[in-house]
Amino acid sequence: MAHGGGGRMSQRLIESVFMPLFSNDLLDTRHDGAVFTIGNADLAFSTDSYVVRPLIFPGGNIGDLAVNGTVNDLAMCGAQPLYLSCGFILEEGLEIATLRTIAESMQAAASRAGVQLVTGDTKVVDHGKADGLYINTAGIGRVRHRVAADRIEPGDAIIVSGDLGAHGITILSTREGLEFDAPVESDTAPLWGPVAALLDAGIDIHCLRDLTRGGFSSALNELAQARNLAMEIDEGRIPVTETVRAACELLGLDPLYVANEGRFVAFLPASQTARALEILPHAAHAGTVLNETSAIVHLRSISGGNRILQMISGEQLPRIC
Repeated sequence: MAHGGGGRMSQRLIESVFMPLFSNDLLDTRHDGAVFTIGNADLAFSTDSYVVRPLIFPGGNIGDLAVNGTVNDLAMCGAQPLYLSCGFILEEGLEIATLRTIAESMQAAASRAGVQLVTGDTKVVDHGKADGLYINTAGIGRVRHRVAADRIEPGDAIIVSGDLGAHGITILSTREGLEFDAPVESDTAPLWGPVAALLDAGIDIHCLRDLTRGGFSSALNELAQARNLAMEIDEGRIPVTETVRAACELLGLDPLYVANEGRFVAFLPASQTARALEILPHAAHAGTVLNETSAIVHLRSISGGNRILQMISGEQLPRIC
């Protein structure tokens, strides 16, 4: 299960099995999607599969999660999402009413994101073989602005778009029947809107990454290694709600490693930080890219100490997306 957690084991699996076989110029960028040109059009293409349990949870379900997830992968490529495909793996015994609810939520999510579901496929497997329903979505979008790890520069501001950890804690609490003093809901949401707002304002976004499996920490480590530059993060600036923080303390989790489905990190010139924070009212200036070729993420803790923020080595929460 740790091989699917988005951390070191996932990277090891990709590097040992898939990259030697499938390596090419597009795949080797390790982006959220492939970016390429056909004729005069710069396009992005991405795919993802969703196996979350339970199928329906506070704030969303596997259907809108699938739409938002692929929309967000395209947005992280600097691309306006346009069209999606959808593949359903249905388990024998899944109630049609549940499937209809999920399909309706997918259409609503697609409408909110400004995309169309234009092709798909359906398969049915034996009872007990698919946790009710698995979904795959793939999408294509038009690139508006080049964002990539190789554009990250020393001195770049590191902006996190909102509070962290809500999705992972929502899934865990629903799955295990846990209740907290205040309700917590998944943050699943389309991210092209805020990304487009930054671009419309002339913000020169260097790199984007959505904070899904492995959370904020794993995303930063992946990018630090890809660019071979160190980063410094101020824990006191990272937004985490009191409910999520308390839940993490109770469960022995670190919110910096907990999955999100509607949050991203952006790297941009320090001179544009204030303007970016005006555009994204819930965002925070979490840190800075250092002029240091060590690929280490340094965390300045709330207590005043310093530690290295490492990539997750196992899996904190299984089956969260």
